[in-house]
This record gives sequence, structure tokens and C-alpha cells, in this order.
Amino acid sequence: MKKNWLLAVGLVLLLAIVGLAGCRPGGAVLTEIEGISISSQQEGISVTGQGKVMAVPDIVTLRLGIEAQEASVAEAQTQAAEAMDRVMTALTENGVAKKDIQTQYFSIRRVTRWDREREEEIVLGYRVTNMVTAKIRDMDKAGSIIDAVAEAGGDFTRIDSISFSVDDPSEYYDEAREKAMAEAKAKAKQLAGLAGVTLGKPTYISEGIRVPPIYPRMYEMAAPAAAPVPETAIIPGEMEISLSVQVVYAILK
Repeated sequence: MKKNWLLAVGLVLLLAIVGLAGCRPGGAVLTEIEGISISSQQEGISVTGQGKVMAVPDIVTLRLGIEAQEASVAEAQTQAAEAMDRVMTALTENGVAKKDIQTQYFSIRRVTRWDREREEEIVLGYRVTNMVTAKIRDMDKAGSIIDAVAEAGGDFTRIDSISFSVDDPSEYYDEAREKAMAEAKAKAKQLAGLAGVTLGKPTYISEGIRVPPIYPRMYEMAAPAAAPVPETAIIPGEMEISLSVQVVYAILK
């Protein structure tokens, strides 16, 4: 008898703890004491909605720089520094702001090869690499800037990749958010109709923003030609901006 009374008291305390702790929207809290499991499930209709909007990129990001190799570190550094100065001048003179240029990678490495006959490593020289990212905010000038950088850096020029993004995606997120909420509400109405209940107001809303991916596209420099070549064509196309919402609607009884 005493044991049953203690078990009843423990059960009451357990229910009080579960009530205070609550549960996450659409989820459940599962607690186990002395082999007794109690599940607290929130009432309502939980749905998710997605909104997608296509946007035209307005920023081109180039990953570019120079690479020089010479017999000594000093010679390699000198050539690399001079070439990089010319590249930086080409960028700024073509309208790229200094705040939009950022160093991404710098290295000085020894270049070697293995001599099988002598069974030892032979030092061929030293390679200096200096890479930066440059944001081009004037899309129409992207091609001419690439050409200017290639000419300024000469054979030392390296352009690793080109990518596109949107500087201020807030208006696109506003539109995507409206679409996501509309989709969530349509799903909830359908579920309520199928279940034969009346849909109430939202009791919980959570948003998950998907950051637009920056797709790098490889760009390989060709050897400078003796004759003038046409300006490099850069085509941004479109990119997708999306977000999702999770909404829990109350059920009116």
C-alpha cells in the first residue's frame, strides 16, 4: 500500500516537471522514471513551406593573383611583389575599391625534384604565390578588368575562379518569405480539411534562411597573345535565393 502511494506521488511530480519543461513545437518530451514513460505532444498542425526566388547577380568575385618562381627566395619575392603591384594598380584604376580587395593566400615554397640516380632531393628553386579576392560591383566592367589584370601581371598572372552573388538579397528574401508562408498555409488548410477540423491561427513560426551559394567557376589564363584579342565576356545568368518556414497552426474545436 505504501509503495503504491509513493508511486502515485512520484507520478504527480513527474507530470508537474513535464508541464514546466514544456516541449518544442511539433515535437515531444519523453521522460522515464521507474520504467514509466510519459509523452507530451503539442496539439496543432505543423507544416513547412518553401519560397524560392530567382535573382540576377550584381557582384562578380574574382580569385586572382600572381605566382613567381626563381632560383632564390629573394628573386622570386621581388618578381612577385612587382607583378602584384601592377595587378593591384590595374584593379584600382578600373574602379575596384581597396576595401573590396582581400588577401586570401600567400606562400613561399621550395620547389624540388627527386634524383633517382643520386637518391636525393634536388632544389629547383623557390615559388612565391600571392592570391587575393576582388569584388567587382560594376558587372559591365568584369571582362575588361580581367583583361587588364592579365596584361598587368603578364606571365605571372593567375586567375583561379570567378563567382557571382547578390550584394543585398533582402528584397528577394521578402518575396521568398511570402511564398513560403503561403505554401505553409495552403498545406495546413488541406490537412485540416482532410482531418475534418477547423484551422486556427499560427502558434509558432520558425524561419530557416538558406544562404545563396557562391558557385566558383574555374577560369584558366591563356598565354598572352601578340595581337589584340576581344574583350573577355562575362555572363552572370541567374541564381536561386530560398528560405523555409516551419509553422504550427492551432486546431479550433
